[in-house]
Amino acid sequence: MPSDNFGAYHIRKWFLHVEETLANETGQLPDGAPVRKFVISAAIHNPYANRFSADLGDIVDGSEELGREFGRRAREAAGTAGVQSYGKAAMVGIGGEYEHGNAFLTQTFADPVRQAIGGGKSWVPSTGKVAGPGATVDIPLAHKDALYVRSHYDTVSVSYGDAPRADEVVVAFAFSSRGRLHARLGGLDVADVRGDDGLH
Repeated sequence: MPSDNFGAYHIRKWFLHVEETLANETGQLPDGAPVRKFVISAAIHNPYANRFSADLGDIVDGSEELGREFGRRAREAAGTAGVQSYGKAAMVGIGGEYEHGNAFLTQTFADPVRQAIGGGKSWVPSTGKVAGPGATVDIPLAHKDALYVRSHYDTVSVSYGDAPRADEVVVAFAFSSRGRLHARLGGLDVADVRGDDGLH
């Protein structure tokens, strides 16, 4: 059992994935600023690898502190571009269960991240999978304050060359500075967001 080095967790590695889109798929230049997406991730030892437990408290109980660190790193990575949309994911190594990944992604973890980026009224889109090193996860994105902002439905894909190991979970939180380039499928305009109910 590896020694704890972050509260009750053992974190082997942090990752920062950044991409900036300067034109859309047909070469159209931005209708405003480029799209800046980034993903904060951590490869964390899974205390429940290779065994069943009805109680997943060893993961959930420490996730608020983990969320604060994700939030700190997100605020730093966002810089002046800011954050308009977000999403989260977990990749569980093959010694674990999908449920172990979900245990890292509860509201206890997400709320400190919301606070760090200036709030977030909408639920955080989420996905997960059981996989090995080098697998790709496609993280869904949506506007952080209003799910009806259709222009911000997007995806960012990430992979990790050496994670997750069989006894690890990779926890990831993704962010974007704006919606898709040249989004033109209607829905609530970002300028009209009220941000009071997570939808409008």
